[in-house]
Amino acid sequence: MQDAISHERSAHRGAFVIDRDGKRLAEMTYTMAGDKAIIDHTAVDEPLRGTGSGKRLVESAVTWARAERKTILPLCPFARSVFDGTPEYADVLVR
Repeated sequence: MQDAISHERSAHRGAFVIDRDGKRLAEMTYTMAGDKAIIDHTAVDEPLRGTGSGKRLVESAVTWARAERKTILPLCPFARSVFDGTPEYADVLVR
């Protein structure tokens, strides 16, 4: 069973997170600049490493961006590597 990903938003900052038993196990944060979400950090704790959880966080951000008509600028090296390896995300990538 995969852990659920939730989306937290406060003013111009946001995050896609995985919590389990009250503990944050993974998080990808972003800052909004107009219609652009700038992904600045991704962290996955040891229990979830190697499970694809980081990629699932990026996928959740892409799904959200498409629904909200936003674009994404992945400054975080991990998020950038996911975008580089997933050409089908190009529609939301800031050019």
